[in-house]
Amino acid sequence: MLEQFAKDVDEGLSQPKKELSSKYFYNKKGDALFMEIMKMPEYYLTRSEMEIFTEQTQDLINAFSVTPSNYFELIELGAGDGSKTRKLLAALSDQGYQYDYMPVDISKNVLDLLEDSLQKDLPQVSVKPKHGDYFEILQSLKNSHHPKVVLFLGSNIGNMSDETATDFLYQLGANLQAGDKLLLGADLIKPAEVVMPAYDDKQGITREFNINLLHRMNNELEASFDVDAFEHAPEYNETNGVAKSFLKSKRDQHVAINATGKVYQFTAGEKIHTETSRKYNDEILLDILKNTDFTIAHKFTDRKQYFADYILNRE
Repeated sequence: MLEQFAKDVDEGLSQPKKELSSKYFYNKKGDALFMEIMKMPEYYLTRSEMEIFTEQTQDLINAFSVTPSNYFELIELGAGDGSKTRKLLAALSDQGYQYDYMPVDISKNVLDLLEDSLQKDLPQVSVKPKHGDYFEILQSLKNSHHPKVVLFLGSNIGNMSDETATDFLYQLGANLQAGDKLLLGADLIKPAEVVMPAYDDKQGITREFNINLLHRMNNELEASFDVDAFEHAPEYNETNGVAKSFLKSKRDQHVAINATGKVYQFTAGEKIHTETSRKYNDEILLDILKNTDFTIAHKFTDRKQYFADYILNRE
Protein backbone atom coordinates (compact mmCIF):
# COMPACT_ATOMS: atom_id res chain seq x y z
CA MET A 1 0.00 0.00 0.00
CA LEU A 2 2.76 2.48 0.94
CA GLU A 3 4.72 1.53 -2.18
CA GLN A 4 1.72 2.38 -4.36
CA PHE A 5 1.13 5.59 -2.40
CA ALA A 6 4.76 6.63 -2.95
CA LYS A 7 4.61 5.69 -6.64
CA ASP A 8 1.42 7.70 -7.22
CA VAL A 9 2.78 10.71 -5.33
CA ASP A 10 6.02 10.65 -7.32
CA GLU A 11 4.12 10.39 -10.60
CA GLY A 12 1.75 13.20 -9.64
CA LEU A 13 4.38 15.62 -8.35
CA SER A 14 6.70 14.98 -11.31
CA GLN A 15 4.21 16.30 -13.87
CA PRO A 16 4.36 19.87 -15.23
CA LYS A 17 0.94 20.43 -13.65
CA LYS A 18 1.22 18.70 -10.29
CA GLU A 19 -1.62 16.54 -9.00
CA LEU A 20 -2.41 14.03 -6.26
CA SER A 21 -5.20 11.44 -6.26
CA SER A 22 -8.18 12.32 -4.08
CA LYS A 23 -8.33 8.70 -2.89
CA TYR A 24 -5.42 9.49 -0.57
CA PHE A 25 -7.56 11.93 1.41
CA TYR A 26 -9.01 8.99 3.26
CA ASN A 27 -6.87 7.86 6.15
CA LYS A 28 -8.41 7.72 9.64
CA LYS A 29 -8.20 11.49 10.11
CA GLY A 30 -9.41 12.14 6.58
CA ASP A 31 -12.42 9.87 7.14
CA ALA A 32 -13.33 11.80 10.29
CA LEU A 33 -12.91 15.17 8.57
CA PHE A 34 -15.11 14.13 5.68
CA MET A 35 -17.81 13.08 8.13
CA GLU A 36 -17.60 16.63 9.53
CA ILE A 37 -17.79 18.10 6.03
CA MET A 38 -21.02 16.22 5.32
CA LYS A 39 -22.57 17.84 8.41
CA MET A 40 -21.51 21.40 7.49
CA PRO A 41 -24.37 23.86 6.80
CA GLU A 42 -22.63 24.83 3.53
CA TYR A 43 -22.38 21.25 2.30
CA TYR A 44 -25.73 20.98 0.54
CA LEU A 45 -24.92 17.68 -1.21
CA THR A 46 -25.58 15.41 1.76
CA ARG A 47 -28.75 17.22 2.82
CA SER A 48 -30.13 17.26 -0.72
CA GLU A 49 -29.57 13.55 -1.32
CA MET A 50 -30.79 12.74 2.19
CA GLU A 51 -34.04 14.56 1.35
CA ILE A 52 -34.52 12.28 -1.66
CA PHE A 53 -33.83 9.15 0.38
CA THR A 54 -36.12 10.31 3.19
CA GLU A 55 -39.09 11.65 1.23
CA GLN A 56 -39.01 9.39 -1.84
CA THR A 57 -37.90 6.13 -0.25
CA GLN A 58 -40.75 4.04 -1.63
CA ASP A 59 -40.39 5.51 -5.12
CA LEU A 60 -36.70 4.54 -5.09
CA ILE A 61 -37.54 1.00 -4.01
CA ASN A 62 -40.20 0.71 -6.71
CA ALA A 63 -37.65 1.85 -9.30
CA PHE A 64 -35.33 -1.02 -8.33
CA SER A 65 -37.83 -3.49 -9.89
CA VAL A 66 -37.31 -6.02 -7.09
CA THR A 67 -39.98 -7.94 -5.19
CA PRO A 68 -40.11 -9.03 -1.53
CA SER A 69 -40.20 -12.69 -2.50
CA ASN A 70 -37.04 -12.63 -4.65
CA TYR A 71 -33.60 -12.31 -3.02
CA PHE A 72 -31.27 -9.60 -4.31
CA GLU A 73 -27.93 -8.05 -3.40
CA LEU A 74 -27.78 -4.39 -2.40
CA ILE A 75 -24.20 -3.27 -3.02
CA GLU A 76 -22.97 0.17 -2.00
CA LEU A 77 -19.70 1.46 -3.46
CA GLY A 78 -17.90 3.83 -1.07
CA ALA A 79 -20.41 3.29 1.71
CA GLY A 80 -19.10 5.87 4.19
CA ASP A 81 -21.30 6.08 7.28
CA GLY A 82 -24.35 4.74 5.41
CA SER A 83 -26.55 7.54 6.74
CA LYS A 84 -28.70 7.85 3.61
CA THR A 85 -28.77 4.13 2.88
CA ARG A 86 -30.28 3.41 6.32
CA LYS A 87 -33.55 4.89 5.05
CA LEU A 88 -33.63 2.24 2.32
CA LEU A 89 -32.49 -0.57 4.61
CA ALA A 90 -35.19 0.14 7.18
CA ALA A 91 -37.94 0.36 4.56
CA LEU A 92 -36.81 -2.77 2.72
CA SER A 93 -36.65 -4.76 5.95
CA ASP A 94 -40.01 -3.46 7.18
CA GLN A 95 -41.57 -4.62 3.91
CA GLY A 96 -40.03 -8.09 4.12
CA TYR A 97 -37.59 -7.85 1.23
CA GLN A 98 -34.98 -10.63 1.11
CA TYR A 99 -31.54 -9.13 0.57
CA ASP A 100 -27.97 -8.77 1.80
CA TYR A 101 -26.50 -5.31 2.20
CA MET A 102 -22.90 -5.29 0.97
CA PRO A 103 -21.07 -2.03 1.71
CA VAL A 104 -17.79 -1.76 -0.22
CA ASP A 105 -15.02 0.62 0.82
CA ILE A 106 -11.24 0.91 0.57
CA SER A 107 -11.20 2.02 4.22
CA LYS A 108 -11.51 -0.89 6.65
CA ASN A 109 -11.96 1.64 9.44
CA VAL A 110 -15.08 3.04 7.77
CA LEU A 111 -16.51 -0.45 7.19
CA ASP A 112 -15.92 -1.50 10.79
CA LEU A 113 -17.66 1.63 12.09
CA LEU A 114 -20.59 1.14 9.71
CA GLU A 115 -21.05 -2.53 10.58
CA ASP A 116 -20.99 -1.81 14.33
CA SER A 117 -23.49 1.01 13.92
CA LEU A 118 -25.90 -1.05 11.81
CA GLN A 119 -25.77 -3.96 14.24
CA LYS A 120 -27.00 -1.58 16.93
CA ASP A 121 -29.54 0.41 14.91
CA LEU A 122 -30.84 -2.14 12.37
CA PRO A 123 -29.99 -5.60 13.74
CA GLN A 124 -32.48 -7.22 11.37
CA VAL A 125 -30.40 -6.22 8.33
CA SER A 126 -27.94 -8.79 6.96
CA VAL A 127 -24.68 -6.83 6.51
CA LYS A 128 -21.75 -8.34 4.60
CA PRO A 129 -18.95 -5.73 4.39
CA LYS A 130 -16.53 -5.99 1.48
CA HIS A 131 -13.11 -4.40 1.94
CA GLY A 132 -11.20 -3.61 -1.24
CA ASP A 133 -11.30 -2.30 -4.79
CA TYR A 134 -14.76 -1.82 -6.31
CA PHE A 135 -14.16 -3.90 -9.42
CA GLU A 136 -12.39 -6.72 -7.60
CA ILE A 137 -15.37 -7.00 -5.25
CA LEU A 138 -17.90 -6.84 -8.09
CA GLN A 139 -15.95 -9.44 -10.06
CA SER A 140 -16.09 -11.76 -7.05
CA LEU A 141 -19.87 -11.30 -6.87
CA LYS A 142 -20.50 -11.57 -10.60
CA ASN A 143 -20.97 -15.33 -10.67
CA SER A 144 -23.71 -15.28 -8.03
CA HIS A 145 -26.26 -14.41 -10.77
CA HIS A 146 -28.55 -12.89 -8.13
CA PRO A 147 -30.24 -9.61 -9.09
CA LYS A 148 -28.13 -6.67 -8.00
CA VAL A 149 -28.85 -3.08 -7.07
CA VAL A 150 -25.64 -1.03 -6.88
CA LEU A 151 -25.56 2.30 -5.04
CA PHE A 152 -22.96 4.92 -5.95
CA LEU A 153 -24.06 7.94 -3.96
CA GLY A 154 -22.85 11.38 -2.93
CA SER A 155 -21.85 12.37 -6.47
CA ASN A 156 -18.64 10.36 -6.10
CA ILE A 157 -18.77 9.98 -9.87
CA GLY A 158 -17.99 13.71 -9.96
CA ASN A 159 -14.43 13.06 -8.76
CA MET A 160 -13.72 11.64 -12.23
CA SER A 161 -13.22 13.28 -15.60
CA ASP A 162 -16.03 12.54 -18.06
CA GLU A 163 -13.76 10.13 -19.96
CA THR A 164 -12.84 8.31 -16.74
CA ALA A 165 -16.50 8.24 -15.68
CA THR A 166 -17.46 6.62 -18.98
CA ASP A 167 -14.79 3.96 -18.53
CA PHE A 168 -15.77 3.44 -14.89
CA LEU A 169 -19.45 2.95 -15.76
CA TYR A 170 -18.57 0.67 -18.68
CA GLN A 171 -16.43 -1.51 -16.38
CA LEU A 172 -19.15 -1.44 -13.74
CA GLY A 173 -21.72 -2.60 -16.28
CA ALA A 174 -19.39 -5.39 -17.40
CA ASN A 175 -19.63 -6.84 -13.90
CA LEU A 176 -23.43 -6.78 -13.84
CA GLN A 177 -26.16 -8.73 -15.58
CA ALA A 178 -28.91 -7.37 -17.84
CA GLY A 179 -31.69 -5.91 -15.70
CA ASP A 180 -29.45 -5.03 -12.76
CA LYS A 181 -29.79 -1.46 -11.49
CA LEU A 182 -27.38 1.33 -10.58
CA LEU A 183 -28.51 4.19 -8.37
CA LEU A 184 -26.16 7.03 -9.30
CA GLY A 185 -26.04 10.17 -7.16
CA ALA A 186 -25.12 13.29 -9.15
CA ASP A 187 -24.64 16.89 -8.04
CA LEU A 188 -26.41 19.21 -10.48
CA ILE A 189 -24.96 22.36 -12.05
CA LYS A 190 -25.87 25.44 -10.02
CA PRO A 191 -24.60 28.97 -9.24
CA ALA A 192 -21.17 29.55 -7.73
CA GLU A 193 -22.64 31.19 -4.62
CA VAL A 194 -24.21 27.83 -3.75
CA VAL A 195 -21.30 25.60 -4.78
CA MET A 196 -18.20 27.43 -3.54
CA PRO A 197 -19.02 27.51 0.21
CA ALA A 198 -19.33 23.71 0.13
CA TYR A 199 -15.62 23.54 -0.77
CA ASP A 200 -14.41 26.55 1.22
CA ASP A 201 -16.46 26.73 4.43
CA LYS A 202 -16.17 29.40 7.12
CA GLN A 203 -15.01 26.89 9.77
CA GLY A 204 -12.09 25.78 7.61
CA ILE A 205 -12.98 22.08 7.68
CA THR A 206 -12.55 21.70 3.91
CA ARG A 207 -9.18 23.43 4.20
CA GLU A 208 -8.12 21.00 6.94
CA PHE A 209 -9.33 18.07 4.83
CA ASN A 210 -7.20 19.19 1.87
CA ILE A 211 -4.15 20.04 4.00
CA ASN A 212 -4.40 16.62 5.71
CA LEU A 213 -3.01 15.14 2.49
CA LEU A 214 0.28 16.92 3.25
CA HIS A 215 0.25 15.62 6.83
CA ARG A 216 -0.33 12.11 5.49
CA MET A 217 2.65 12.31 3.15
CA ASN A 218 4.81 13.66 5.97
CA ASN A 219 3.76 10.84 8.32
CA GLU A 220 3.65 7.89 5.93
CA LEU A 221 6.17 8.78 3.22
CA GLU A 222 8.61 10.74 5.39
CA ALA A 223 8.05 13.91 3.39
CA SER A 224 9.19 17.37 4.51
CA PHE A 225 6.12 19.45 3.59
CA ASP A 226 5.79 22.67 5.60
CA VAL A 227 1.99 22.59 5.79
CA ASP A 228 1.85 26.29 6.66
CA ALA A 229 3.55 27.06 3.36
CA PHE A 230 0.52 25.81 1.39
CA GLU A 231 -3.03 27.12 1.20
CA HIS A 232 -6.37 25.57 0.29
CA ALA A 233 -7.44 26.98 -3.10
CA PRO A 234 -10.79 25.78 -4.51
CA GLU A 235 -12.19 26.94 -7.88
CA TYR A 236 -15.52 26.53 -9.70
CA ASN A 237 -16.42 27.09 -13.34
CA GLU A 238 -20.15 27.78 -13.37
CA THR A 239 -20.36 27.38 -17.17
CA ASN A 240 -19.11 23.80 -17.43
CA GLY A 241 -19.97 22.80 -13.86
CA VAL A 242 -16.48 21.71 -12.80
CA ALA A 243 -15.24 22.44 -9.26
CA LYS A 244 -11.60 21.76 -8.42
CA SER A 245 -9.55 21.80 -5.23
CA PHE A 246 -5.89 22.74 -5.13
CA LEU A 247 -3.08 23.10 -2.64
CA LYS A 248 -1.22 26.28 -3.57
CA SER A 249 2.38 26.97 -2.61
CA LYS A 250 2.79 30.30 -0.82
CA ARG A 251 6.47 30.60 -1.71
CA ASP A 252 9.32 29.05 -3.68
CA GLN A 253 10.29 25.87 -1.84
CA HIS A 254 11.75 22.38 -2.08
CA VAL A 255 10.17 19.29 -0.52
CA ALA A 256 12.06 16.03 0.03
CA ILE A 257 10.18 12.73 0.21
CA ASN A 258 12.24 9.85 1.58
CA ALA A 259 9.86 7.19 0.27
CA THR A 260 10.49 8.30 -3.33
CA GLY A 261 14.10 9.35 -2.83
CA LYS A 262 13.45 12.63 -4.62
CA VAL A 263 13.20 16.37 -3.99
CA TYR A 264 10.32 18.30 -5.59
CA GLN A 265 10.44 22.01 -6.42
CA PHE A 266 7.49 24.37 -6.01
CA THR A 267 7.31 27.97 -7.15
CA ALA A 268 5.26 30.64 -5.40
CA GLY A 269 1.64 30.30 -6.54
CA GLU A 270 2.14 26.83 -8.05
CA LYS A 271 -0.82 24.53 -7.49
CA ILE A 272 -1.27 20.82 -6.78
CA HIS A 273 -4.62 19.58 -8.11
CA THR A 274 -6.11 17.33 -5.43
CA GLU A 275 -9.76 16.86 -6.37
CA THR A 276 -12.35 17.40 -9.10
CA SER A 277 -16.03 17.68 -8.22
CA ARG A 278 -18.01 17.56 -11.47
CA LYS A 279 -21.59 18.88 -11.59
CA TYR A 280 -24.11 17.44 -14.05
CA ASN A 281 -27.27 17.85 -16.06
CA ASP A 282 -29.15 15.27 -18.14
CA GLU A 283 -27.25 16.18 -21.32
CA ILE A 284 -23.83 15.67 -19.71
CA LEU A 285 -24.85 12.36 -18.15
CA LEU A 286 -26.37 11.04 -21.38
CA ASP A 287 -23.13 11.86 -23.19
CA ILE A 288 -21.15 9.94 -20.56
CA LEU A 289 -23.52 6.95 -20.78
CA LYS A 290 -23.63 6.63 -24.57
CA ASN A 291 -20.66 4.24 -24.67
CA THR A 292 -21.77 2.16 -21.67
CA ASP A 293 -24.41 -0.53 -21.12
CA PHE A 294 -26.56 1.77 -18.94
CA THR A 295 -29.64 3.80 -19.78
CA ILE A 296 -31.54 6.26 -17.57
CA ALA A 297 -34.73 4.70 -16.23
CA HIS A 298 -35.74 7.21 -13.53
CA LYS A 299 -34.59 10.52 -12.08
CA PHE A 300 -35.31 11.78 -8.55
CA THR A 301 -34.42 15.28 -7.36
CA ASP A 302 -34.69 17.25 -4.12
CA ARG A 303 -37.08 20.20 -3.89
CA LYS A 304 -34.40 22.78 -4.79
CA GLN A 305 -33.16 20.60 -7.65
CA TYR A 306 -29.62 20.80 -6.34
CA PHE A 307 -29.06 17.05 -6.58
CA ALA A 308 -30.32 14.05 -8.54
CA ASP A 309 -30.41 10.32 -7.94
CA TYR A 310 -30.60 8.57 -11.31
CA ILE A 311 -31.74 4.97 -11.60
CA LEU A 312 -29.76 3.41 -14.43
CA ASN A 313 -30.75 0.13 -16.04
CA ARG A 314 -28.11 -2.34 -17.19
CA GLU A 315 -29.23 -3.30 -20.69
